[in-house]
Amino acid sequence: MNTRKKLIRKCNDLKDLLLDKNDAYGDSALNPIGIFSGLKATESIKIRLDDKLKRIANVGVSDETEDTLMDCAGYMILLMIAIDNESNNIQERLREDGTTSYTVGDSSEEDPVGEVWFSNKSGT
Repeated sequence: MNTRKKLIRKCNDLKDLLLDKNDAYGDSALNPIGIFSGLKATESIKIRLDDKLKRIANVGVSDETEDTLMDCAGYMILLMIAIDNESNNIQERLREDGTTSYTVGDSSEEDPVGEVWFSNKSGT
């Protein structure tokens, strides 16, 4: 089997794994229920990735960790989606508030945690 076919097979395997797990766990990676933790999806996915990488560091890469490698690849995809979701949510909130991260000619106001926001509202 050539590399192209191997790539297609592995990507299809990963797609099937992600869809099956997403169905089984009710989209919990991207929409955590938050009973014990209030972490955002990106942070909780990073923790899951840390756990998987720790297992690989402890056991090494072998047939025994093949599933762990697939899990890591899957969590990387979920992390990209979570980052996109959070970015879209931020952009939506900013549009609703009438603020953007940068607008030419506006003055800035620093918030208590050191983030700078620029307003496109008149007089602010």
